[in-house]
Amino acid sequence: MNPRISIALFLLIICFHAQSQTNHSQELQIFNDNVFGLSEVMLHDVASPPAAARFYSYALLGAYETIRILGKTLPDIDKKFREDPELKAPVVPANADVVFCANYTMLEVGKQIMPSGPMLDENQKKLVEYFRKKKKIGKTSVAAQIAFCQDIATQIIQYARKDQYNKLSTYTRYRPQKEEGHWYPTPPEYMGAVEPQWATIRPFFLDSAQQFTPDRPVLFSKDTTSQFYNITKEVYTIGKNLSVEQRKIASFWDCNPFAVTYSGHMAIGLKKISPGGHWMGITGIACKKADMPLDSAVLVHTMVALALHDSFISCWDEKYKSDRIRPETAINKFMDPSWRPLLQTPPFPEYTSGHSVVSASSSEVLTYFLGDNFKFTDTSELYFGIPERDFTSFYQAANEAAISRLYGGIHFRDACDNGVSQGKRVGQFVLTKMFGTN
Repeated sequence: MNPRISIALFLLIICFHAQSQTNHSQELQIFNDNVFGLSEVMLHDVASPPAAARFYSYALLGAYETIRILGKTLPDIDKKFREDPELKAPVVPANADVVFCANYTMLEVGKQIMPSGPMLDENQKKLVEYFRKKKKIGKTSVAAQIAFCQDIATQIIQYARKDQYNKLSTYTRYRPQKEEGHWYPTPPEYMGAVEPQWATIRPFFLDSAQQFTPDRPVLFSKDTTSQFYNITKEVYTIGKNLSVEQRKIASFWDCNPFAVTYSGHMAIGLKKISPGGHWMGITGIACKKADMPLDSAVLVHTMVALALHDSFISCWDEKYKSDRIRPETAINKFMDPSWRPLLQTPPFPEYTSGHSVVSASSSEVLTYFLGDNFKFTDTSELYFGIPERDFTSFYQAANEAAISRLYGGIHFRDACDNGVSQGKRVGQFVLTKMFGTN
């Protein structure tokens, strides 16, 4: 049997099983709300895009492993990883509720892995209160299920602690190179480089951070006849002549958690979701539209999160190798000192475009599960006052996310185009490792 058809049938079987026993639309809403709870903590902490993807990955892995242990409806993911977590299944409590336990474990992992994770205490309390009233679960049963969830969460956290994240602060501090053509901090905050050693983080599936190195970027040159001058001029010209639609696209996909604005001499941080958070939102929207049961939705969310995680490792490896100058710096120095991009330039090197990479990898995973030409309305940014947008497929959304970086004035075209290619390869590899096909 074709593996792609096999996984589709697998999901269909899960869906039928869940429909016959539960109201899965309510279950999915509970799950989506708690995933957004993770996002709210990341917003509070101003988590960097790569770090946010890491937090989503381990938290969702907690939900995934809980359902696998309780219901055995999900494939064993542990042996697919580059490094096996070697989880030991705790004793399953009597009458354990899959929905309660999956959500509680996810929140418990989030609570332990994020700096402000304890904020999720409130989410857990609401979860307990809901299930005690809804399903009349007694205190003793709740306590037993919580202990079960905490056991799984503890093992996930132990696995996470071995991924080199705790060593990031021990590396020699990154210093920008002085030679022309390399990245340098940009206005208005001139922040230092974010996560320069992220390539040292352990991937879930990739053989190494260098496995999907993209094509070489256009080389820096001040020569007005050079290719670099041409791509720089393109950013400048587009930025000076943006249409209303191009501005909408750029703003919709901004996703810069480091953006700031000023009121007098006071800097004010602008709350924005990370690129990974935006795609987790799209995943929730798509699963809801497809009317998925919880176990299918957790499978899809987890695979998107893991692909995001490995995509950031691949992208950040390239960023700090090529260390290319941002358009804002090049244009201000060699063309027009007063020019400013529509979007604030994020604080890390330019090539490749992170949003292009992770959007492409996410679209590969979502298309695998839900098919091409899956129409959806992306309401992920309504929380931030940005109107919804309609898409005819995940690929269309990913391509729009990529070109938005050019419209926003923060990336050159080759960083967007080659970023999409890089992300597709990562996403396809993750699917191949997990399911034997792409």
